[in-house]
Amino acid sequence: MRKSLSMSIPFGAKIPFVDHLGFTLEKFEGGQSELHFAPRPEHLNSFDVTHGGAVMTFLDVIMATAARSVDPDMGVVTIEMKTTFMRPAKVPAGQALVGKGHLQHRTRSMAFTEGRIYDTEGQLCATATGTFKYVSRRETPSPSTD
Repeated sequence: MRKSLSMSIPFGAKIPFVDHLGFTLEKFEGGQSELHFAPRPEHLNSFDVTHGGAVMTFLDVIMATAARSVDPDMGVVTIEMKTTFMRPAKVPAGQALVGKGHLQHRTRSMAFTEGRIYDTEGQLCATATGTFKYVSRRETPSPSTD
């Protein structure tokens, strides 16, 4: 189940941490999202599999993009998240984990979501549920702290 990383969609917001990790957005519509993550050596733990923190960050972004996909002009912030690790998230070098997000329910200000991560064999590695609050985007950039 090797996935191409060439058809990426812009995230619609500058997210430096997402850029640093190299996530790509492949689907962003109707309460559904799909993202890819090709872990680099610095994203691995001492067992040579994707670090749990990187997996949780990937799930957070997977679910947030599913929530935003129904209202791309809004931002979202994470209110809560529960993660279940089922098997190591390991992929051959240069290949990507695939994350799929689904907006389960939405109110005016909240989104209830689920996310799943699959390895290159299509095996489910981790799942999460999350609650997000819709927020208006800032009009001006934050001041630099450099």
